[in-house]
Amino acid sequence: MSIFSNNIRSLRAKRKLSQQNVADDLTISRVRYSKYENGISEPPMELLIKIAKYFHVSIDLLLSVDLQKYSTEDMLKLPDNRIVLPVAVDDLGNDTIEIIPQKASMGYLEGYSDVGYIESLQRIALPFLNNGKYRAFPADGDSMPPFRSGSYIVGKYVEGIDELKPGKTYVFITQNDGITYKRFKENKGNAICVSADNSFYEPYDIPFEDIVEIWQYASGIFPEDFEPGDYESYNFKEMFRELRQDIKELDKKVSTRRRKSSQ
Repeated sequence: MSIFSNNIRSLRAKRKLSQQNVADDLTISRVRYSKYENGISEPPMELLIKIAKYFHVSIDLLLSVDLQKYSTEDMLKLPDNRIVLPVAVDDLGNDTIEIIPQKASMGYLEGYSDVGYIESLQRIALPFLNNGKYRAFPADGDSMPPFRSGSYIVGKYVEGIDELKPGKTYVFITQNDGITYKRFKENKGNAICVSADNSFYEPYDIPFEDIVEIWQYASGIFPEDFEPGDYESYNFKEMFRELRQDIKELDKKVSTRRRKSSQ
């Protein structure tokens, strides 16, 4: 079997996916996909590109490096594992900021590496943002005040996980959650821990293999004013969070007393 067939089998196993899962995601039959894993046939170029995007590994590594020798973290650090980031420029060749639309934000997962998709997006230029690649993503929900639905977070592209800084905020593009804006807490070796600024939400981990892109917060766009009264909803949720914690502690005390009285 070829390095390619071994690699896609290994990458699938790391994600704990069946051949049918991968085949469905690639919109091909399981029989056809199994032939690639067994080294019976090789995919055409357009499907090879799709497979590389699916596993978030460069075609170069997929075809030439035995990825079974590397952990997910080490694989992300390999110098040749760079997915080309398509960018849009204006008529003068200047880099511009693409705006990911609110209503079609999930479509970004399909088109983030497609030059045609990126060029179709609306663009703006902010003269105070330079020395990097920037993109504007829609905010969703109430986890990161003062951003709320309708706002946009302008992020600067981050090359790798090692560049993340604790306490800083980032837009994470992930396979499972799509676009999410959170504060980075720590690197756990095979996942990163992130948290919301709204304390109603608990911190959670994002596995390395789930991460597609990372953009560090650079600026914000607020189509509407954030009214002072909007903070009341966060305080209201915080009150319920504290009440829930108090109830848990009370349950523990009652349970302890019952055990002591029964002894």
